[in-house]
Amino acid sequence: MPRTYFPGRGTLIEQTWLEGEAQGRLKERAESVVRVLEHRKIPVSPEVRERILTCTYLDTLGQWLDRAVTVSTAEEIFTNGY
Repeated sequence: MPRTYFPGRGTLIEQTWLEGEAQGRLKERAESVVRVLEHRKIPVSPEVRERILTCTYLDTLGQWLDRAVTVSTAEEIFTNGY
């Protein structure tokens, strides 16, 4: 857990705040993946959009974001050998 100077440090309030912050980072990263694909005019099916937006691993979303810059289809972000 990162060190913060949140009032009430070490409390349930701080823990809840940090969890909310983490959820915000996940949502922002997922939306960035979709945005890059759409900006590149790559169609994003409802299934692909759902998989991206429900991902709960920041590292995975980072990999998908990197791949979104070069893939030819949205589905290719999920494969290692794109």
